[in-house]
Amino acid sequence: MNRHARVLPVLLLAPLLLTACGSEKADADRPSGSPSAAAPAAAPDTDGGELTARAQAMGVAPELVYVTEAPGFTLAQQSVGVRGDDGFSATWVDGGTNALLSLAVERGTITAGTCPEQPVGDMSGEHTTCERDGEAWYRTGAGRHEYALPEEGHVVRVSAETDAVPRDVLRAAALAAHRPDAAETDRLLPSADPAPATPVERGDLPRFGDGAPDNHVDVGG
Repeated sequence: MNRHARVLPVLLLAPLLLTACGSEKADADRPSGSPSAAAPAAAPDTDGGELTARAQAMGVAPELVYVTEAPGFTLAQQSVGVRGDDGFSATWVDGGTNALLSLAVERGTITAGTCPEQPVGDMSGEHTTCERDGEAWYRTGAGRHEYALPEEGHVVRVSAETDAVPRDVLRAAALAAHRPDAAETDRLLPSADPAPATPVERGDLPRFGDGAPDNHVDVGG
């Protein structure tokens, strides 16, 4: 009787050992880097969706939204808006000098042939000079200078008054222009669903009846 009691646990352990071995073999056969069956699914990336919703609410093409940065300059939130048909524009202000650094993105292209024909700062009729600087164009005209960076199907422009912002600062800001991440989108673009306006309470409206204004005149009035 005692001998059977000792043998029985060994018989029960055999299937468990076989199951464990099979699991280890399956893990060994799985390619390196492959998620296990129990691994949680990755969270979906919603950053692009938020940018798209906010940009479209403004009438801006999402792919034309860019952001930049420069030491001492902060974004002027009220300047953010649509440019042309569906382009994008924003302005940064130097808190010490009040100099303005403008970013504009529109569809199109810029080449050696078309560069002189495109005015700097929308000043039509002004003479424009163009100088190649790496992948960008350095352009001057009408008291302003600009760096124009051709991208696929659009051009990113960063401009300022010539006397207000040095060329090296302008160039660095142009090269720093990039598509915004989630945090930058939140700071750059207004919400696609603005808060509803708070109704104004009128003190002359009675709380009963048809709600007509109270035009009661006192005795002698």
